[in-house]
Amino acid sequence: MTTYPRNFSHIGLSVPDLDAAVKFYTEVFGWYTMMEPSPVYNDDTPIGQMCRDVFGNDWEEFRIAHLSTGDKIGIELFEFPQNEQPDNNFEYWKTGIFHFCIQDPDIEGLVEKIIAHGGKQRMPIREYYPDDKPYKMVYVEDPFGNIFEIYTHSYEMTYSAGAY
Repeated sequence: MTTYPRNFSHIGLSVPDLDAAVKFYTEVFGWYTMMEPSPVYNDDTPIGQMCRDVFGNDWEEFRIAHLSTGDKIGIELFEFPQNEQPDNNFEYWKTGIFHFCIQDPDIEGLVEKIIAHGGKQRMPIREYYPDDKPYKMVYVEDPFGNIFEIYTHSYEMTYSAGAY
């Protein structure tokens, strides 16, 4: 089998309030709502069976919404009844996903908008190559505790020069 670069399709985020999360991500980032918040039940429907395969059988229902970014990446938002907010939502040293990244050339304006909508700025905006290239980054947090990063330029542009 030939190895070739696969495309990124979507990411799933767990949130305590699905309606508020849809509002945040559509108002702050302008993402499209592909499917409004909807219930999923542990039943014998195809979606119920599929979710049982993933989550096991110890659930009754949850809510889900589907969004899409401007570059066609899907965002699945899940609201589980037993949602838990950890004391430390940034355990970067543990195996697993600890952030995702969004690209916007107006990084300062986007950070202001995130804060105005209940999110947090976790660090100052930094430049990757000061005095050489205008590439900036910052870590932020949505109002629900999901951590993400913002780049001003594409991943390829940011890292194509090699090491820092």
